[in-house]
Amino acid sequence: MTLPLSFQENPRASAVHAGRIVFDGVSKRYEGKAGQPGTLALDDLRLSIAPSEIVAVLGPTGCGKSSALNLIAGFEEPTQGRVLLDGQEVHGTNPDRAIVFQHGALFPWLSVFDNTVLGLKSRGIDKQTYTRRARELLAEVGLAGFENHYPYQLSGGMQQRVQIARALVSQPRILLMDEPFGALDYQTRIQMQELLLQLWQEHRPTVFFITHDVTEAIFVADRVLVMSSRPGRVTLEVPVHTPKPRSQEFLSSPEFIALQSRLLQAVQNEVRTARAASPILT
Repeated sequence: MTLPLSFQENPRASAVHAGRIVFDGVSKRYEGKAGQPGTLALDDLRLSIAPSEIVAVLGPTGCGKSSALNLIAGFEEPTQGRVLLDGQEVHGTNPDRAIVFQHGALFPWLSVFDNTVLGLKSRGIDKQTYTRRARELLAEVGLAGFENHYPYQLSGGMQQRVQIARALVSQPRILLMDEPFGALDYQTRIQMQELLLQLWQEHRPTVFFITHDVTEAIFVADRVLVMSSRPGRVTLEVPVHTPKPRSQEFLSSPEFIALQSRLLQAVQNEVRTARAASPILT
């Protein structure tokens, strides 16, 4: 049997680092209910993300970060424009785009192993293949020996490790991360950021990473985007030149301090603009 691309022994050899995302003049409007005005979440968004690039996205609440992620995932369709993945317009969901949410999003009645392989089993992948891949990834994320545990037996950080293993087990082109470490304590959050970079080094997906934490954005990303208050547009793009993976010493480097100052100012400006336009936002 010929395995699908996701399960070939050397998937990178078959394509030139697939995973390019393009927003081609994308606008997204949500219609109002019961006679209420609609909301323009994104307006003429034009953005290109290179294969295997990690892009972190900052911006005030309601700036369209999650809308952009949902469009890449295929959960929603643009009102205008196109979202392209390797030149093909995105319509609907596909296993080549995997998501890690802020909270565990694990099925409590399934073990760690069964949560990890659920998607593969539903797609008819043979047991030998999905078992091998799942055990490899659970070991990579530090959960070897926890395969038969249930989510309630795991810490928050361990649950996020399961989510990441589940996302990567199909070797997706795109890894979408919606504030994946936002609910974790500081020390666990640092460990998860370092783990993400280690896993990226091995698997090389394109990563679209939403966060409200400027330090986190700089630490994990090749490029940090700041989005405007609604309707969302990219107002600032800042490259991070320090090679990955990075250590905690990077946080005291001149490059980091300069980037942090610039990005904090840009985000604070957008937050002030958002509050002025809608005082109920925080």
